[in-house]
Amino acid sequence: MGIIEIIILGIVQGIAEFLPISSSAHLIIFRDVFGIGSGVSNDLALTLDIALHLGTLLAIGIFFFNDFINMIVKGFTKGIKDKQGKMLWFLIIATIPAAIAGLLFEDIIENAIRSNYIVIACALILMGVIIYFVDKKSKQTEDLESMNLKQAFLVGCAQVFALIPGFSRSGTTITAARAFKLNREDAAKFSFFLSAPVVCGAVILQLLDSTTITLITANLTIFLIGILTAFLSGIFCISFLLKYLKKHDFKIFMWYRIILGIIVILMTL
Repeated sequence: MGIIEIIILGIVQGIAEFLPISSSAHLIIFRDVFGIGSGVSNDLALTLDIALHLGTLLAIGIFFFNDFINMIVKGFTKGIKDKQGKMLWFLIIATIPAAIAGLLFEDIIENAIRSNYIVIACALILMGVIIYFVDKKSKQTEDLESMNLKQAFLVGCAQVFALIPGFSRSGTTITAARAFKLNREDAAKFSFFLSAPVVCGAVILQLLDSTTITLITANLTIFLIGILTAFLSGIFCISFLLKYLKKHDFKIFMWYRIILGIIVILMTL
């Protein structure tokens, strides 16, 4: 795998992880359909996968560093009586459904759907339409301070659908939050908060594997470039989306997903 291919995949991960367009679908499409980074060994692919997720995790952690520190401190000192403290416990509760589903079904879904490009393309199109129309029909009358535990848990349940490539973690969680009338910016912000424990858990599980450190050491250049490109593009996309949603809806993402889905279907057929 060349340096340019690693950089492209890192940028794709950083962009697609945070925009509601599905990072897993994009990595599959770029590798398997467009041929960027294809033909590499499983060990090399695993190394890059860890690097890309670690890069986006760092982007979340650094961009929202103060928010996470305040959540943790106030969550353990003041609990749910504080608006930032309650957010910590909301995130913990909301993470449970995806964590359980991931442990039980991620490998099954990965093996069943990863090579089914038609299903991935249809998921891209379907979720694009859903997020647009849910957003269009939902008022922006609520914010993060008004969110309750039940709503946070249901948004977390929506995250389970992101196990299917094409649905998108940010897409499903933003859509669920908008269905509860959270304003677009806060819906995106809660989605970003919610992605941190899930991505962190996935990275930790991979790093606990006895062969992972050996793989990283053997492919250190690829690992570091993957982290850096995913981190930089991730930081940019978080900032972009939060600003974009102050004045715009999700129409552009719907059309992008539809067009990409049609292209994949045509190339597959």
